[in-house]
Amino acid sequence: MAGMRLTGMMSGMDTESIIQQLVEAKKTKVDKTKKSQTKLNWKQDAWKELNTKLQNLQKKYLSNMRFATDYAKKTTKVSNSNKVSVITGESAVNGVQSLKIESLAKSGIMTGGKLEGAEGELTALSKISDIKGVGDINGTINIATKDGKSSVDIEINGETTISDVLTQLKSAGVNASFDAKQQRLYISSKEMGEANDFTITGDDAALSALGLNMSDSGDKKATKVEGQDAVIYLNDARYTSTNNTFEINGLTFTALGTTDKDEEITVTTQNDTDGVYDMLKNFLKEYNSIINEMDKLYNADSAKGYEPLTNDEKEAMSESDIKEWETKIKDSLLRRDENISTVSSALKSVMSAGIEINGKTMYLSSFGINTLSYFEAADNERNAYHIDGDPDDASTSGNADKLKSMIASDPDTVISFFTQLSKNLYDKMSDLSQSVDGYRTYGNFYDDKKMKSDYDDYTSKISDLEKKLADYEDKWYKKFAAMETALAKMQSNMSAVTGLLGG
Repeated sequence: MAGMRLTGMMSGMDTESIIQQLVEAKKTKVDKTKKSQTKLNWKQDAWKELNTKLQNLQKKYLSNMRFATDYAKKTTKVSNSNKVSVITGESAVNGVQSLKIESLAKSGIMTGGKLEGAEGELTALSKISDIKGVGDINGTINIATKDGKSSVDIEINGETTISDVLTQLKSAGVNASFDAKQQRLYISSKEMGEANDFTITGDDAALSALGLNMSDSGDKKATKVEGQDAVIYLNDARYTSTNNTFEINGLTFTALGTTDKDEEITVTTQNDTDGVYDMLKNFLKEYNSIINEMDKLYNADSAKGYEPLTNDEKEAMSESDIKEWETKIKDSLLRRDENISTVSSALKSVMSAGIEINGKTMYLSSFGINTLSYFEAADNERNAYHIDGDPDDASTSGNADKLKSMIASDPDTVISFFTQLSKNLYDKMSDLSQSVDGYRTYGNFYDDKKMKSDYDDYTSKISDLEKKLADYEDKWYKKFAAMETALAKMQSNMSAVTGLLGG
């Protein structure tokens, strides 16, 4: 750039304005390239969004639906859900079973007798000698878990603090705390069940000092709830558990309450017709959403004559006008897009093709799944599938529900057809998203590499054009500066001649 820019001081011309007009004519090429880059950037964003939806369809649905195990859905109902809950596993056997719940699992819990401080309330830091009624004491208590895994002797004397006792109790594998508000020790097993229970024995004096002697009287007496196992009878076979949960033959039972003396809970396991139906319905909903979007993008109205706006152009427009203008362009970016056409046509072809099941060629229509007629369907929704009898579909809710009936009456045929259809779609989408050197990354359905390369090329081209524009501007400033300098010299010479002539 020129160090000094002369702007018509001698010539009287508005050289700044003249140069800017000359530059503006050249700047159009820069703006045009920037607009092309902006449109490419918007197109990348549009494809990224669509690409994510296609990937989700393949990974979320087709990846699993191509295997028969994804259709092996079962459900279990119980006659009294207040007393038991059941989770149904894949290996559960259909049938009706009887259940009785004899007892629930419990943790062993000891509530210590109320303590009293000799001089005010006790805290965890209080010494044993601070407890009212405790004299010179020196004894031992033992805490042991019933499973025999832990046994700890705790030495007690006047200098021992309540906190010391708690620490040693915890080292024996139990929970222990001191409630300063209630002035009591609380001890409980870490797990439920009889084997996880504990016992506390020792010198009566030491136990009484801590309020842990069950032989004491009144509110100084400790109480103990014994840990116990849960016991159920399933089809008259007895089962025990330490935590109220039982895993039996593919079913997971969680006991919530005991049954009455003559009560039997009925447990019914059967194929989950609704579960399979909902899975297929959700898949079709996702497929329809994507195929409708691709049709809409491909068939979009032309935005001929619309280009991204420069900052100067935006300044002359309102925010709403700018948004409307840019939306018009963005909606048309994938109009007649070759990749959309390829992917869309491939998916439609797989969905409409027949599949041979037990020697018979079947179609989606064989299961009451069809597209609407040309005049029934809305624009860009003519390739979407509708399930007869679907209560959420106003177009087909009044038809007989063939799909759900077939899931219940002939599940093997339904599974065979949809696993093959899902496999065909999955394989086709895998083919469409193969890596292509210089054009596409593996797993993508559009030319992401090519778009990025083109975008980078635009960046380089814009940089070159802007440099040339700056050079062009400098050239004109130098020319006009030279003119101004020449005029100044000429004016100086004329003044000198006039002076010599005595003018």
